[in-house]
Amino acid sequence: MGDQSGGPGEGTVAKAANVLDLVADLDRPARFSELLARSTLPKATLYRLVQSLTATGLLQYDVDRQTYAPGLRLVRLAHAAWRQSALAPIARPFIDQLSDDVGETVHLAQLDGGQVLYVDKRNAKQPIEMFSQAGKVGPGYCTGVGKAMMAFLDGGALDQAVAQQAYYAHTANTLCSAEALRAELSDIREQGFAFDREEHEPGIICVAAPIRSERGRVLGGLSVTTATSRKSLDDLAGLAPRLQSTARGIADAAETWQFPTE
Repeated sequence: MGDQSGGPGEGTVAKAANVLDLVADLDRPARFSELLARSTLPKATLYRLVQSLTATGLLQYDVDRQTYAPGLRLVRLAHAAWRQSALAPIARPFIDQLSDDVGETVHLAQLDGGQVLYVDKRNAKQPIEMFSQAGKVGPGYCTGVGKAMMAFLDGGALDQAVAQQAYYAHTANTLCSAEALRAELSDIREQGFAFDREEHEPGIICVAAPIRSERGRVLGGLSVTTATSRKSLDDLAGLAPRLQSTARGIADAAETWQFPTE
């Protein structure tokens, strides 16, 4: 997720949020020394923020193990965010049906700071190993679902998302520059769906479509993912109409739901 340390000029709230990111990214309780090693904040500043987060219940401290973990207050807030901001609850029956129909892995994602937040996943009938899991954050520029969402952002949001990409070459097929990504996004806008051509993981391909509101706002993205040993990109292109139909169904359902406005 990039530098979690907090940049110069950041306010206290932003720095505290970055500390929470540090704890969450470790996927296990963390000692203060581990957080200090991963942060560029001064030791005294980091300690003060950790103590404040603990006092407010956003972190919890294990006295015996001397470790910090997400607190119950944060868990409660996460559940509220899941109910009010995540597409997953309303999209569940749609992705269940899509997964049954195509027999491949289905991902539901939303865009978070130019990155892909996987909010739900249905495994294929014969699962394959891959990076994505619900709750994980992945790159936008080299995943089908990330490109599908970015392609339909408005000008300012698109510029910001393009600037936030790392452009690290995960494979020989990765788009490694803003210029190459913008050209790809232009093609995606024309055809209405995107591909991952083994750009993030060797042997893994997908077709993806945006989930857009009636006014065109990007609510999320949907993808069907498989392995090159099972299907080709042409096979996935044949699934695009079914994928787009499901995305429209989710978007229509979201119109009657209290989805947050920008």
